[in-house]
Amino acid sequence: MKTSWRTASLVATAASVLALTTACGQDNATAPASAAQNVGATAAAGDYGSSPGAGTGTVAGAGNGYGADGSKTSASPSPASPAGKLTVAANPDLGNVLTDGSGLTLYRFDKDTANPPKSNCAGDCATTWPPVPADDATAGAGIDKALLGEVTRADGSKQLTIGGWPAYRYAKDVNAGDVNGQGVGGKWFALAPDGKKATLSALPGLSVRKDPKLGDIVVDKKGMTVYRFMKDQAWPKSVSNCTGACLEKWPAVGPVNADDTEGVKKKGLMPFTRPDGVKQMTVNCWPIYTFSGDKAPGDTNGQGVGGTWYAVSPDGKPVGAPGK
Repeated sequence: MKTSWRTASLVATAASVLALTTACGQDNATAPASAAQNVGATAAAGDYGSSPGAGTGTVAGAGNGYGADGSKTSASPSPASPAGKLTVAANPDLGNVLTDGSGLTLYRFDKDTANPPKSNCAGDCATTWPPVPADDATAGAGIDKALLGEVTRADGSKQLTIGGWPAYRYAKDVNAGDVNGQGVGGKWFALAPDGKKATLSALPGLSVRKDPKLGDIVVDKKGMTVYRFMKDQAWPKSVSNCTGACLEKWPAVGPVNADDTEGVKKKGLMPFTRPDGVKQMTVNCWPIYTFSGDKAPGDTNGQGVGGTWYAVSPDGKPVGAPGK
């Protein structure tokens, strides 16, 4: 994905890089790429996995092989709760996670198939991992309703699918935001809004998304829109004029390794040190931010705010700014 270009003169290249670095006022080294984090249970036990003990990291319920504690239950499963309006929840370890109308995390199973959609979780498995009914499911903000579908299960019931993948809840998730089912048995994973497995590593540190109204814009590793502040400065050095309460509303994007980007122009792609000592990333030497008013990937609520905030194009220009 990354291409190294050989120039005719190594001396000229070194000189140009030095000039760029000095002009942008950047630090000499970019931050190292963050190490991947393991979230949830990863130990394989049985066909459907086992669950971590609450808050201990130990394996519980390995005897039944479905991720439930104790022996297999003979009780009939309770009626499945409606899905309601699906939402996107931000998880610090997994990025954006798909949840139902009650805020409970939705999961996918590696033994299922998406094309064609097919569920391979039945019986005791479906007691531990209740299938999400398709009947009343609707797409909330940040979710493409075209990705919502359904599959007919062996018992004739209709199960919700996301991007073709059958969706489930986990019996040990009690509160909104719980992700106790993540990684169970190495086969169960929280759903991202597009039907893929939720993970922070799903996107590079900075990449490009095609917005239906704005065209190509830069997004961070969570898929959140990145913005520029027209009162900032890029030359002869990067200067941020967003401080104090401004930073609470427009959080600065932290350093991103240049190798952890895709589609973003490399020139001027480096961090600088703010007056408060915090390092902030730039695109074409312009400081970049996210917007607290954006709640889900795809949101562009910060576009044009105050006539000074605009989404960033891959070459660092403010998208849609007057005269730009």
